[in-house]
Amino acid sequence: MFADTSYDALSMDDIAKQAGVAKGLIYYYFKSKRGYYLAIVEDSVAELVARAGADTELTGAERARRTIDGYLHYAEHHQAAYRTIVTGGVGSDAEVLAIRDAVREELVATIAEGAYGRRAVPPVARLALVGWLSGVEGTTLEWIGALAAQDVVGLPGRAGLAALLVRQLRATLTVIEEFVPECPAPPVLEETSGAAGDLGDQRPVTGSP
Repeated sequence: MFADTSYDALSMDDIAKQAGVAKGLIYYYFKSKRGYYLAIVEDSVAELVARAGADTELTGAERARRTIDGYLHYAEHHQAAYRTIVTGGVGSDAEVLAIRDAVREELVATIAEGAYGRRAVPPVARLALVGWLSGVEGTTLEWIGALAAQDVVGLPGRAGLAALLVRQLRATLTVIEEFVPECPAPPVLEETSGAAGDLGDQRPVTGSP
């Protein structure tokens, strides 16, 4: 409902009616419409982080790939919530921005752990990973926008987009190694080719497969 109606126009009566509960019950748990809205954002963030950070028993390269796929899966199936998280909510809401920053921090740490076996990395490495994640956010917003508009001619599916982002991550890790030798790029994982036209060939442009 928050995705389809402006925050100011949506009332607690509307929310209670849609939920099929008394308005007083919502106020009992959330105190206000803002409290309810922030709870929705926090719940969405928790699901995104949980999906992206799953499969911790996998090898580093496979875990990074699964993290990206889980991230895209969430964005594809929860488009309104994803936009809220990434763009900072209603009118650049300071509390939602804080939630967004927390999820970015967790995702960067998850990628660093998959790549280097540790969540904390030197500042230059962190800057590079944050830059890559910012690109992921912009790319994902563009992708789900095209999906919503059904403008899918030539658009990669989730697996294809994940392949593209994995390649970009590999390039970022290679650059990090050049600037921060104590953060060597992990070995490239052998990957199988997907369907033609869906960016299925996920091997790096340079280096050994």
